[in-house]
Amino acid sequence: MITKSFQRYAAVPSAVLSDGALLTVPLWAVTAMTVGAAYHLPPIGSSGARASVASHDDTITLAGVLVGVERYAWKFALERLAEASRRGSALAAYTKGAAAGLILVTSMTIRTDMYVQSLTFNVTAGKRDAIDVSMTLIHAPLPSALGVLLDAVSVGVGALADWGGN
Repeated sequence: MITKSFQRYAAVPSAVLSDGALLTVPLWAVTAMTVGAAYHLPPIGSSGARASVASHDDTITLAGVLVGVERYAWKFALERLAEASRRGSALAAYTKGAAAGLILVTSMTIRTDMYVQSLTFNVTAGKRDAIDVSMTLIHAPLPSALGVLLDAVSVGVGALADWGGN
């Protein structure tokens, strides 16, 4: 009986999800990623001055495969990260609450202040030694200058990564 997976590790993970220090999970085989934003309309009759609140809600949906003998360890680690995103991550402790949640690094975006909304695991007979995973993350930054700075830095880091890869 053959127990090898048909999936192979890439040289660089497709995505990395981390709490900032204690737990980092590389997602080697991301098969789909969607970044969505729902924009809020201002209340009718509101003035030009607005409170410092988010003008949109961002969600990121990832679908991928946990492969190899480590798949159960990655599954366990993703479950711990999902819980940490609700309780408070190591990033929140380091920044004294200025940034919280998880850090997501992908080729499309780099985000802090991510919270796991849903996490689903699925196994099928068609994929040996693999666990399909899908997750929805919510971007919920605190209104602060640090959040804006981190978003700007992520654009620069993403551009450098693209430039360095060519």
